[in-house]
Amino acid sequence: QVQLVESGGGLVQAGGSLRLSCAASGRTFSTYAMGWFRQAPGKEREFVAAISWSGGNTYYTDSVKGRFTISRDNAKNTVYLQMNSLKPEDTAVYFCAADLWPRRAVVTTRPDQYAYWGQGTQVTVSS
Repeated sequence: QVQLVESGGGLVQAGGSLRLSCAASGRTFSTYAMGWFRQAPGKEREFVAAISWSGGNTYYTDSVKGRFTISRDNAKNTVYLQMNSLKPEDTAVYFCAADLWPRRAVVTTRPDQYAYWGQGTQVTVSS
């Protein structure tokens, strides 16, 4: 059974920074792409960022490009999301997720292509 545990959320003022972490266990972490998604109250869950299994490819939704950075440390079975220049519209519950298939050549943004999800961590950005 795969377990994903997010941490690092909190309350921050607009323009501030947070770093989210997602610790994985129960599967060969290094062979799977990882993604971050977020869900604001009353809205659909949306893709934020993803990183390939090797770490060589990353992909971001347009609204966070230049502000967020996804990275991974396969030795620690952990994926990170560094969030800078935060805006009130970034307020949401952030979820990490593990890809459905190992060593996928293309990073996917589709939630239904991620097999395992963490419980989420709340990020609140005040104006």
